[in-house]
Amino acid sequence: MNQYAYVVNVEGAVVRDGTYLLIERAAEEEHAAGILAFPGGKVEQSPGETAPIEATARRELDEEVGVDVGSVEYVLSRTFEAVGTQCINVVTLCEYEGGEAHARAPDEVAAVHWLSPEEIRDHDDAPEYLKEDVERIEAYRDESTTQ
Repeated sequence: MNQYAYVVNVEGAVVRDGTYLLIERAAEEEHAAGILAFPGGKVEQSPGETAPIEATARRELDEEVGVDVGSVEYVLSRTFEAVGTQCINVVTLCEYEGGEAHARAPDEVAAVHWLSPEEIRDHDDAPEYLKEDVERIEAYRDESTTQ
């Protein structure tokens, strides 16, 4: 195995009226079942694609929760291991454009929630890295509005 081989995962953080769109991962999911997460998934092999991160965020938000987004901005990234696979996770901030969020992919999504940063921080099913990501996104949003 190539020591530099990674799967690239992209998550889309959608904010509407001060709340974040989160999914509760389905119990059948092999990785992180039952926890809260931003909708997301793997970058698909598509040689020559010019915006694979943005395309993946849009695709996953549509497939998992039926939401359309406009602009997609990089916010942060981190590495993790899932079921023996090394992953790079890219978190994006996505501009909500429309669609009623619902669990469109029940094999992946048990439920959909719009939660405030405070509700996420206090939620038992929110992993620490999600809480940290929300803090960083909030700081990014604050910085973006003051420039």
